[in-house]
Order: sequence, then C-alpha cells, then structure tokens
Amino acid sequence: MADDKTKTGGQDRSRISLSEDYEVRDWAAKFGVSAEQLKAAVQAVGNDAKAVEAHLKGSGR
Repeated sequence: MADDKTKTGGQDRSRISLSEDYEVRDWAAKFGVSAEQLKAAVQAVGNDAKAVEAHLKGSGR
C-alpha cells in the first residue's frame, strides 16, 4: 500500500519504508550510515526504526 503523505502520525515515524527514496536518505543520515547499510539492516531485522537502530549500533559499522 502506498504511503499516505497526508497522514504523518507516530506510527509512520517508527517504520522505515525502503520504497521511498527520501525515507532511505533521511533514515540513513539519521543513523550515520550509507543507504546500502540501512537497506541491509532493514532486511535483517525488519522495518521498525528502533530495531534497525539497535542492529546498526551492534554491528560496529
């Protein structure tokens, strides 16, 4: 289902959508990683932002 950009609630901010270029760019910048590293982390642990952040911190970048 497409991302509804008119609804910007809390749940939208807790999930990472790899299908939206701006989300990949913004989340990668937030975590200080490359887009490829972010995509690999999402594939490893799912799209929950907290889980992705914990995975990236634990991976030793």
